Amino acid sequence: MVEKAKEPIRIDLNQFKLHISLKHNLELTLHFNSPSRRFYLSLIAFVVNEMKKIGKITSILLEEHLDLLALLNETVGGSAGSSSKEHLLPRIYRKWKDALPDLEDAQLFKVLGRKKGYDNAIGKTNQFTEGEKDSWANLFEYKGSGENVRLRFSIDKLGAGLNDVVITYGEDPNLVNADAWKRFITDLKQKVEDKPKPERAYRIFKEPETPVSQLRKWKITWPSRWGWQALAAVIVFVVGVTTLAVWKFYFYSPQVEVASVERMAFPLPDRPSIAVMPFTNMSVDPEQEFFSDGLTEEIITALSKVPKLFVIARDSTFTYRGKPVKVKQVAEELGVRYVLEGNVRKVGDKIRITAQLIDALTGHHLWAERYDRNLIDIFAVQDEITKKIITAMQVKLTNGEQVRAAARATNNLEAYLKYLQAMDYIYQFNIESNALGKKLAEEAIALDPEYACAYRALARTHIMDAWFGTTKSPKQSLAKSKELLQKAIVLDNTYAEAHATLGILFSMTGKHDKAVATAEHAVALNPNSAFTHAMLGHTLRFAGRWEEGIPEYKKAIRLNPIPPDQYFFGLGLAYAWTGQYDEAIKWCEKAVRQKPDSFFAHLMMAVIYSLSGREEEARAEGAEVLRINPKFSLEKFEKRCTGKDKERFIGALRKAGLK
Repeated sequence: MVEKAKEPIRIDLNQFKLHISLKHNLELTLHFNSPSRRFYLSLIAFVVNEMKKIGKITSILLEEHLDLLALLNETVGGSAGSSSKEHLLPRIYRKWKDALPDLEDAQLFKVLGRKKGYDNAIGKTNQFTEGEKDSWANLFEYKGSGENVRLRFSIDKLGAGLNDVVITYGEDPNLVNADAWKRFITDLKQKVEDKPKPERAYRIFKEPETPVSQLRKWKITWPSRWGWQALAAVIVFVVGVTTLAVWKFYFYSPQVEVASVERMAFPLPDRPSIAVMPFTNMSVDPEQEFFSDGLTEEIITALSKVPKLFVIARDSTFTYRGKPVKVKQVAEELGVRYVLEGNVRKVGDKIRITAQLIDALTGHHLWAERYDRNLIDIFAVQDEITKKIITAMQVKLTNGEQVRAAARATNNLEAYLKYLQAMDYIYQFNIESNALGKKLAEEAIALDPEYACAYRALARTHIMDAWFGTTKSPKQSLAKSKELLQKAIVLDNTYAEAHATLGILFSMTGKHDKAVATAEHAVALNPNSAFTHAMLGHTLRFAGRWEEGIPEYKKAIRLNPIPPDQYFFGLGLAYAWTGQYDEAIKWCEKAVRQKPDSFFAHLMMAVIYSLSGREEEARAEGAEVLRINPKFSLEKFEKRCTGKDKERFIGALRKAGLK
């Protein structure tokens, strides 16, 4: 007869029974009555206890608890889980996947109160309805493989919550859940400690004495011809083993901890995906940082020109600079398979560059190289690194793709170094660094008047002057920026980032159709660029085509998962204008969390709260705007707004208390 349970689901670790009594769903009592079965009921209890600790029904990672699982296996399981600790997790994985969900055959438990019958004369099975079998099978969810296993006891699929599950142990009615589990584990540990240890037997060996006279009688006998051959073979073997040991000690790179596809923040793309980490500056002079950063960005740019690759943007990979992160973490957080690491040492006119490409899913180093060159060879080294990466990822390029990946804007080393320094300052996004970046970009152009990248860098400084309010005439600054961008495009008509920047410039001057067309052309030139997708999103939003802008922002964020805050609040505004306020708030809040002192993030947050009717929060964000910029004037700001949503935008800011 089926035992009735007071609780909807009760895990009894004293009698090793699982009681499930859910009205109109499933009513079972299962007895885990063998060492192997006891082990797997303990495993279910462990997963439930971990979920209760977290406070929600979720997947539990096993590799962090291997010692505890080994204890369960050794004690209640009688080593039935696996006789070796290293094979325990794969065994658990298979059983959770295949045996535990099998209610009909009941391999890992005995079903109490249900008769067995014959199914097609093949063998005895427990008789259940299809619904009952499905409900039971759905309780067991797993993710991953090998040692990256996550298990979940999905009681929510039975309509139950965590409070509906009770773990008991012993007769004390107050000993439940975490207390019961703790006492259960304590008793198991005690059993291990109390287990008698085998006595160790010792044998005493006495060295035989060799008389001195006997030693004197020894003669040296030289080996025969066959003896010489045997001796030579031994020597070759010893030398081989020694060489292998030395090679492993000095050159072998051990496998890194592998990443889990199941734990990745984003699905893996359908083409080879790579994150290029910031190359570490090994130079004595910390001011050489611009050189290592520039080298990293040049490699990212070259790889992004290959449409057969998926390349994470610099903004995301540079967030890891100076942090002790693992390849596994990078791959899982950015959603990529391959990670490139390296370092740079620049001393005078000499450079040393080391780089290694790692497959995060296998932990293998696919390629590694060290370059000791003269500084003037930097362009050739960049090309070689790019080529080696593409080859190692088994990507075949057409002749045109090869030329495009190797294309560069200058062969003038001094101009190149000036440009790298200029970009280093421009990326700092403040008034002082913008002025320094402008000066260095002008010097790079003077050194090479046909350097397209330098013209775009200079154009960006003029746009920032208009935004920072550091120009006497914003109109003239934007006109100058337009002129410089058009010059860059004349010099290199395939320069996607120049087209994209020109597109946003057209938006800022109210030429929305032209802006969108220009940004669309930029995306066509380089669909692998997060920047071009983001700029297209911006131009579509300014043009009032908000629905079309949303997927472009999302593509940009996938290519740049840790992006500039304007990607987040741009997407938030696009959602807000379409009336999807919950999504709008979610994305704009990400911008504020990422950059708490961002003037524009708080400004956009104030707009979105106003539009959604949350006036109190809107006023709080308006106060943040004034905290960051006490001189803010809504009247002056309105003159700079050119989007088709301008009236609603300014009205929302007024509701937020800004004047």
